[in-house]
Amino acid sequence: MEYKNEIMTSSLEDYLEAVFVLSSTMENVRITDIAGHLGVSKPSVNRAVNTLTQHGFLEHEAYGSIKITPMGESYAANVLHRHKLIKQFLMKTLGVDEKNAENDACKMEHVMSPVTIDKLYEYLERQG
Repeated sequence: MEYKNEIMTSSLEDYLEAVFVLSSTMENVRITDIAGHLGVSKPSVNRAVNTLTQHGFLEHEAYGSIKITPMGESYAANVLHRHKLIKQFLMKTLGVDEKNAENDACKMEHVMSPVTIDKLYEYLERQG
């Protein structure tokens, strides 16, 4: 799968990833849940959810629960995979503490190329 879609920004990726993560533990994800998870305002979440819905990543009826589509799930799983891979590298290889590794991975997951991510994965595999 492509790592980037032409409409996708770092911020939208974060919202989609949040829906993906919340969906794994909650049956009905709502705007309030996403806002709380990300520490952002409900209007910000509403704008992002509307954009992601218009482009087929989410399904959302006004005032209803938010469902991730198969396309959204695939994209979000890829973002989460990049995040976990980078965080693992920062902690295990570089010795970065978990809090900083989490914060840095969240920023880095959006800008690293697929080639670099693949090389990072290969490196971590060789390290065991």
